Amino acid sequence: MLQQFLKASMQGKGKSGGCEAGKPGAIINAMTIDLEDWFCVHNLSQLIRKEEWDRYEMRVVGSTRQILALLKKHEVNATFFVLGWIAERVPGLIREIESDGHEIATHGYSHALLTEMTPEQFEKDLDKALKVTRLCTEQRIIGFRAPSFSITKETMWAFEIIKEFGLLYDSSIFPVRFHPNYGIPDAPLHIHSMGSLIEVPLSSARVGHMRIPCSGGGYFRFFPYPFTKYLMQQCIRESRPVIFYIHPWEFDTEQPRMRPPLLKRFRHYYNLDKTWERFDRLLSDFRFTSIRKLLSL
Repeated sequence: MLQQFLKASMQGKGKSGGCEAGKPGAIINAMTIDLEDWFCVHNLSQLIRKEEWDRYEMRVVGSTRQILALLKKHEVNATFFVLGWIAERVPGLIREIESDGHEIATHGYSHALLTEMTPEQFEKDLDKALKVTRLCTEQRIIGFRAPSFSITKETMWAFEIIKEFGLLYDSSIFPVRFHPNYGIPDAPLHIHSMGSLIEVPLSSARVGHMRIPCSGGGYFRFFPYPFTKYLMQQCIRESRPVIFYIHPWEFDTEQPRMRPPLLKRFRHYYNLDKTWERFDRLLSDFRFTSIRKLLSL
């Protein structure tokens, strides 16, 4: 079944490629949650060092429960890419996520960018993440997402390490060119096989000669919802499931306010008050499942 899915995806001949969002039989997309707290993000890393994280208020439990409530309301299973540092401190939250029927995958331990790590450092980080997260779940962990999508052309060495740990898929590549911290502009847009590892790239829509992200996160807050919906439908018309992501802190309007450089401040705080309502609409308009179920793994 997986090989048939990959073949159809690469050829653009999925069975439900002509369906519209929200209609019976429409293509099923993947919903993913990057489970980290507000102070873990790269945009604030110049102000908050990892060694200081324990000094800050953890707010991830409340905001994650908001997400869980919406997923339950719409009967959606999702993939949670769990930061090991979070799993170590709130293991009960990971068990709660699992008990709701969601997939547990790994987001590394320290949220360090791969572009700032050596292969040896990455191997130690991933090993620690898997050890602490496996204590919180009865599932086999089979998926990985790099912090800030930091698998780039310079960090392709990470794939061999990911495979060595027995993981089956990666969802770290963003096939865009303009972001300062990530992106492989000529990477395939569709889910594809890389030997024994499956790559599940973040989604971008083709509009003329441009690739415009429609995967969630900041783009979900920046773009008007009708534009996001249009871009997602563009992917679906090409029989490409949308790989969507969101963070719990993007639902948290009461999080402490820091003052990073202006562009990073804009990325982090813009339209936080619109996330809940837009996410609710999104779950009504499109069909979603976890990556594990999407790939039948």
